[in-house]
Amino acid sequence: MSYLPLRLPPGEDLRRALEATATAAVNGCFVVSGIGSLWHPRLRFAAAEAETQLDGPFEILSLSGSLTPDGAHLHIAVADGQGQVRGGHLC
Repeated sequence: MSYLPLRLPPGEDLRRALEATATAAVNGCFVVSGIGSLWHPRLRFAAAEAETQLDGPFEILSLSGSLTPDGAHLHIAVADGQGQVRGGHLC
């Protein structure tokens, strides 16, 4: 098993950057962990059909999932400035 640590510049689209990196992996790959910050993250909450955009800056508490030729399946938990945590699928 090999590891590929990534550091994305501010303003980079997290999901698109992960998907672009994964295209180099023939059989797909896993995101084991992720930390950092996001502005206006878009999440799809459990049982929701549409995504929700959160306003403002958020800290990434957890990020994990899979990236395959069939698509990305990423789960994320983020906290706002008051420590309120929200989680779901990263859109």
